[in-house]
Amino acid sequence: MIVFPPCKINLGLHIISKRPDGYHEIETCFYPIPLTDVLEIIPSKEFSFSQTGVKLEGRPTDNLVVQAYQLLSKDYVIPPASIHLHKLIPAGAGLGGGSSDAAHTLNLLNEIFELGISGATLQHYAIRLGSDCSYFLNTGPMLGKGKGEMLSPVILDLKGYTLILVKPPVHISTADAYRGVTPKQPAESLKVVLESGIEQWKNRLVNDFEFSVFARHPEIRQIEEVLYAHGAVYASMSGSGSSVYGIFKQPIDLSGLFSGYFYWSGML
Repeated sequence: MIVFPPCKINLGLHIISKRPDGYHEIETCFYPIPLTDVLEIIPSKEFSFSQTGVKLEGRPTDNLVVQAYQLLSKDYVIPPASIHLHKLIPAGAGLGGGSSDAAHTLNLLNEIFELGISGATLQHYAIRLGSDCSYFLNTGPMLGKGKGEMLSPVILDLKGYTLILVKPPVHISTADAYRGVTPKQPAESLKVVLESGIEQWKNRLVNDFEFSVFARHPEIRQIEEVLYAHGAVYASMSGSGSSVYGIFKQPIDLSGLFSGYFYWSGML
C-alpha cells in the first residue's frame, strides 16, 4: 500500500514558557501543504527499510518510520514488512516531514495488519515519536498547544492562494533554535490574529524563532524580504527553520531568484 505523507507550515508560533519537563509551552497553527513524501509498506518474509530521494543523515534505524514500526511491535504482533520511503520533503526545514512519515506509518500498519487500534490510541503512540507527530494523524489546519500535541480545529481556509517555499542550504537544530529564544506571553491570541484575515497577518502573526535565527542566519531573513518584495500577502519562517514560505494571491514564479536553494510552489 502506498500513501503520500504531506508536510506542514506553521502559521504563527508563540514560545510561551519553559516547562518543568524541559520542553517549552507553545502555541501555533499547523497548516498542511501539498508537498509530500511517498511511503510504501507491504507484507514481507522479513523486515526491511529502504530510502531514496532527499539524502538523510544518520542510520536507517534512526528514521522515525523505523521507530514507528518498532514502537507498535512492542505492543502488537506485527508481521514483517518491507518499507520504502521516497523523500521529497527537505529535512531540517521546519516542515515536519519526518513526523508525517512516522504518523502515516502508524496508520498504514494499523490498516494493513488489521490491528484495530483506535484513533485516540494512535495519537498516544504518535506523541511518543515527536511533539508534532500526532498532528499528521489529522487533516486540515489545527491549533497546537502544550508541546504542540494538544490539538484543536481552527476555521481557516487558504484555498486559491499560491504558496512558495524556499529552503537555503542551512540546517538549524531545533535545540539550538530554542536556546536563542526568551519565552514570553504573546501580545495577542493566535486564534484571534488568524481569524482577523490574512491581510492583517504581516505585522501581527509572529514566529518567535525568527528574531534569533535571522540574527545568526541573515540569508534566511533575506528570503522573507524577497518574498514580500515580490507581492507576498504573508511570509514567514516555518517552525524553527530553515525554510521560509510566502503566500501569494496569484501564481508567480520566483525560482530564478533562489538558485541553489530548495524551491517549491503549489496551490493551497
